Amino acid sequence: MTVTPEALTQQQAADLLAGINDTIRAGEEMRALRTELVKVFADYGWTQDAIAHLTDMSQPAVSKHVARHRTDHTPPLDLTLDQPDTPWLEGRLWALAERLSETHPRTTRCTPHLHAIARGKRHFTPQTVDELRRLVEDDLRTHAADLPPAYRKTYDTISRTLDQPPNPSPQPPTTPTARRTLAYQVQLRHLP
Repeated sequence: MTVTPEALTQQQAADLLAGINDTIRAGEEMRALRTELVKVFADYGWTQDAIAHLTDMSQPAVSKHVARHRTDHTPPLDLTLDQPDTPWLEGRLWALAERLSETHPRTTRCTPHLHAIARGKRHFTPQTVDELRRLVEDDLRTHAADLPPAYRKTYDTISRTLDQPPNPSPQPPTTPTARRTLAYQVQLRHLP
C-alpha cells in the first residue's frame, strides 16, 4: 500500500515528525554541551589530544574550540558538591533520581520522568523539576528501608536549597545545561 501526502492529515504528519524533531533538538543541545565541556576540560589543563580522544572529536576541532575561548580568562569551574545555583541543584536531583531508578527500576515513580529527559521529551523547567522532586520524595518514602540514609540526606539538602530564594551573586560562566550535567556527574560519585 502506498501512502500519498493526501492520505495523511496535518496532525498525523506532525505526530510523525515530533519524535524526529525532538531527536534533532536533543542532538543540537548535546553538541552545544560538548563544546562547553571542551572549554571546561581545557580550563583544568587537559591536553587537546586527551580532550579529542574523550569527546570523539578531531584534535584540530578541539583546538578551534579552545582557541575561541582562550580570551575568556575565567577561573576553572568549581566542582564542589554544595553550590546553591538552580542548575547545579537540578543536576544533583537528577543524579539522585537516577540512582533510585537504578536501585529499584520497576517500582520507582521517577523512572518514566528520567526516560523522558533522556529522550529529550522533557526539559528542566520549574514545573518539571517540581514534579521530579515530588516523585523522588515519594520514591524515598516508599523504599526507605532499602536505601542508604545518604539518599534522604542528599534529597533534603537539595530540596531545602531549591526552596530558598535565588542567590543574587553572578552566575557561573557556563550554561545551565553544562552546570546541570557536571553536577549530575559530581553527585553520582558521592552516592553509594
